[in-house]
Amino acid sequence: MKRKISMVILNAALLFFSITTTLPFIWMLCSSFKTNVEINSQAQNFFPQQLMLQNYTNVLTKFDFLQYFINSLIYALLITVITIYTSTLSGFVLSKYRFKGRQLLFTGILLTMMVPGVVTIIPRYSTMQLLGWIDTYKALIVPSSFTAFGIFMMRQACFSIPDEMLEAARIDGANEFYIFHRIIFPQLQNSIVSIAIFQFLWAWDDYLWPYLMIRTGEKSLLSVALNLFNGRYSTDYAGLFAATSIAILPVVVFYIVFQKRFIEGVSSSSLKG
Repeated sequence: MKRKISMVILNAALLFFSITTTLPFIWMLCSSFKTNVEINSQAQNFFPQQLMLQNYTNVLTKFDFLQYFINSLIYALLITVITIYTSTLSGFVLSKYRFKGRQLLFTGILLTMMVPGVVTIIPRYSTMQLLGWIDTYKALIVPSSFTAFGIFMMRQACFSIPDEMLEAARIDGANEFYIFHRIIFPQLQNSIVSIAIFQFLWAWDDYLWPYLMIRTGEKSLLSVALNLFNGRYSTDYAGLFAATSIAILPVVVFYIVFQKRFIEGVSSSSLKG
């Protein structure tokens, strides 16, 4: 009986937090079908009184949404692929190789996770300006090619691979390049998917750094281009909600497709080491 009561309380708490988390997104989706008059009205209705599909057609026709969407998609996918490779390679080296200063190096990587990102904005901006990378995608991609969180997760995941397997491969004549790509990579699929989801989400939602680096309009990412809905004296909330509703679709689809592997990867990475 106590166990059943505990399960009921737990499920009720999870249901409450789920509703609390998803309610703003549902409200935004409903508001994307409203008129600006209805959105700004003091008498608010959760569901639209009149479906305004024109909000979505205006986003796709009057706003260069597709260009910004493609820019963000290419950027997020490229950052995700690069980060997966660098994180897996670094995690492999830090977990399977013995060299002087290994633990100190790993500790330094972990310490960078304690530093808020806003603290490094000015030094990074000065570096990009010195290199002449302002208004180029190199300024977005290069600083994001390594992530301490990804290295930590992949290092923990690599501990699950027996050292004997690697030694057997070396005895058979396999070089380190072959071992990494043919043995390490295939066995870390769950952890790789976890890193991919986290990194794709961070890259897709990134706003401040792309806002500072990109000056040309057609190079802008979607997260920055949404500012165009904010006018000097008013904001097109209906169009903004419609564009934002479309913008979150890639992240939702990405997570739904890889949800099972994501949970398994996070669990395995947290238990190894």
